[in-house]
Amino acid sequence: MNPLSESQPSPTFDATPQRSWRQVLHSMGPGIMMAAAAVGGSHLVASTQAGAIYGYQLALLILLVNLFKYPFFRAGVQYTMGTGDSLVEGYAKLGKPYLWLFALLCAFSAVVNTAALLMFSASLLGYFLPFTLAPLTLAFIVMAICLAILLAGHYKALDKLSKGIMIVLTLATVLAVVMAMGNPAQPTADFVAPSPWNLAAIGFIVVTMGWMPAPIEVSSLTSMWLKSQRRYQNVTPRSAMFDFNVGYIGTAVLALVFLALGALVLHGTDVELARSGVGFSHQLVGLYATTIGEWSRYLIAIIAFFCIFGSTITVLDGYARVVAESQRLIFQSNDKPAKKFNPQWNTAWMLIIAIGSLAIIAFLASALLPMLDFAMIMAFVTTPIFALLNYILVTRTKLPQELALSRRQNILSIVGLIYLFGFLALFIWWKWLM
Repeated sequence: MNPLSESQPSPTFDATPQRSWRQVLHSMGPGIMMAAAAVGGSHLVASTQAGAIYGYQLALLILLVNLFKYPFFRAGVQYTMGTGDSLVEGYAKLGKPYLWLFALLCAFSAVVNTAALLMFSASLLGYFLPFTLAPLTLAFIVMAICLAILLAGHYKALDKLSKGIMIVLTLATVLAVVMAMGNPAQPTADFVAPSPWNLAAIGFIVVTMGWMPAPIEVSSLTSMWLKSQRRYQNVTPRSAMFDFNVGYIGTAVLALVFLALGALVLHGTDVELARSGVGFSHQLVGLYATTIGEWSRYLIAIIAFFCIFGSTITVLDGYARVVAESQRLIFQSNDKPAKKFNPQWNTAWMLIIAIGSLAIIAFLASALLPMLDFAMIMAFVTTPIFALLNYILVTRTKLPQELALSRRQNILSIVGLIYLFGFLALFIWWKWLM
């Protein structure tokens, strides 16, 4: 007998199609928060660098990555709306070894990724201050703001903030692209565009794919946010899927927009790109000021800051929820009643991640970029594994018809798994066997 089909009774399934747009828009949240978490490193840095180095040559690859990862991110909404459980609870039903692996990887990613995003946010915050502060001080200020927002309002505050950030980010980014199209950078006379379709570019492509649109474990964050949202708000499968699709498609479009920014402003110039993410974000702001006009300096700085700050606050909240939930399930005895999710553990993990991130910036700043590169590679390596876990969950669990995989979605999932495992095999061959 399939243990996944023996989950707790599904919540009332409201498939009523007649819902006003106001209700649907009001119920949006987890999908927009996922978008806010995704547009940090993968968009501002990876997508823009892809455009700067290769022009528009990687546009199709970015679209394919978003397409083939779509079913596995969607699984978080399907599983939670169909069973009332989070993806983390689903992993626990597959077996505790899977849950331990997931929890350890999440804890590592939480500290390293939050530290990197916090460092970016702190650096960009310095643009708006009339005086100079140490990077650690700026990082502490940003983290204090994040914790104040989350601890004061928790989900509702983050929900409202994410919607505001994504609206501002989208409008400002589109405006910046339109302005850049009117005054693109002129390539140098002897410029020859490099090709990404060779072995030397595999490392860059792996990093881009690993974080595009986000590490696959973000699907579990979306699942936890959705479960939290349902405690105080009526959410239907239709509204949940609409929210997810808006957020996911929005991240794919924004990835192409940031690719265009890099291609229009940096591609073909003789400017050497900064190697660090922070240095590159500063360089990007400065280049826009000289290319489009000095008036755009603060516009681009605001875009970059909101982009990274939105990612910082959402991953801080999301990773804390997921690790706390993993802890609850790992130490849950099968012969005892299930323990409820403890908000205090969520707060404790939020503080642990915050302290760990600040400690990295304070004592291991020189090792931050190697750790970030390692986190990006780990995201790429683990993506097929978590994609397979999500596929197993939604195919083995009896879901309502509206949430179950259709034939086309199932084919897309299988093709996506072949694509992801195929690139993983290519990377392993290139990295260790070639």
